Amino acid sequence: MIKKIFIAVTVLFCGSIYAQEGTASPYSYYGIGELKFKGVAENRAMGGISVYNDSIHVNLNNPSAFGFLRYATYTVGASYNSYNFKTNNNKENASAGSLDYLALGFPISKKMGLGFGLMPFTSVGYKLQSEGLIGENKMFDRFSGSGGMNKAFLSWGYQVFKGFSIGATANYDFGKMENEKLKIIENVENATLETNRSELSGFDFNLAASYKGKITDKLQMQAYVSYIPEAKISSDNFRTIAVGRFSQTGFIPVDLDEIDLEALGMKSTDLTLPSEASFGFGVGSDKKWFLGADYKTSKTSNFANPFLTVSGLTYEDSKTFSVGGFYLPKYNSFSSYFSRVVYRAGMRFENTGMVINGETINDFGISFGIGLPIGGFSNANIGFDLGKRGTTNSGLVQENYFNVRVGLSLNDRWFVKSKYQ
Repeated sequence: MIKKIFIAVTVLFCGSIYAQEGTASPYSYYGIGELKFKGVAENRAMGGISVYNDSIHVNLNNPSAFGFLRYATYTVGASYNSYNFKTNNNKENASAGSLDYLALGFPISKKMGLGFGLMPFTSVGYKLQSEGLIGENKMFDRFSGSGGMNKAFLSWGYQVFKGFSIGATANYDFGKMENEKLKIIENVENATLETNRSELSGFDFNLAASYKGKITDKLQMQAYVSYIPEAKISSDNFRTIAVGRFSQTGFIPVDLDEIDLEALGMKSTDLTLPSEASFGFGVGSDKKWFLGADYKTSKTSNFANPFLTVSGLTYEDSKTFSVGGFYLPKYNSFSSYFSRVVYRAGMRFENTGMVINGETINDFGISFGIGLPIGGFSNANIGFDLGKRGTTNSGLVQENYFNVRVGLSLNDRWFVKSKYQ
């Protein structure tokens, strides 16, 4: 059954991965877009912690967790994001929805597991406007963007000895971003439209190790560490300048020129993806409760995109602290369905690493959710995020968001020989 669902949803996912706009955040204007994937629905509902792993769920942030997997597990997730934007003068609302990840993990022995899948990693989707004066005439700059970077990944985990597992993920990064800047001057017939497009490709890797063991007969601890080395992503770039007329129906180009980026040394450039280190620790009771915390730091100060530079933007090293957990009243209850429901909650504080007009952009959120059993060890996971990003200081935008996440985790036994003919 899982095999049929996997094939059907994979076709749908691959067909929509380029077309969707998974964000409406103005902060997706910077870098290579808003970081879209921060964990599967189960992890996100616990504040985004990656330290927890078990035998029936896939943990895509921690490849060493595949060493503990005991069932073939298919997981897919989607989200709906609602935004409220506020400046010192205005308020706006927006929304966006997307497919977030698609993965299949399975054990190939009692000590080894594999996984592979697809995910939109970053997303670009913004519409901004700035105003100024040229002489006595108003000038408007309208910015819009779409696209993002995706990952096709292959993960491996191996349990070196009981309770200790190592793992690695190889990611093929691909995608494209398009950014437009429309300049309009009041009482001037002509307008100009600059379009920049980048086609991205490259590889990066994630190395991890996990340990789980008993503290007492009823109390268990889990810990993990992961490291993502710095990577270079190739960017093939294109730029056009169009002159035309702007009316209520939109921009109508009259003359279009393609810029010779080869002569400027910008036709092919490299984006630096910064290194990242993560640590996590937690305690709990097996199939009952868990409480854990993660800390992640990234050398965001090393990020560079020479093709697209933004005035007023610098980068510093980013930091994220997450805490969260779950409670399961009675996993094997026959009399009460809600006793078998998993209740999750968490919180997260992130310094994104972006410094705009001298203001550090922080992101704070709380999350909660439930895991609903749907037969066997399979479950449907629903989660909610409430948070705030940015500030209204220095002419910036404060973004308040509410996200709804839905994920399916379907389990089955594969590679088991039938005892009857």
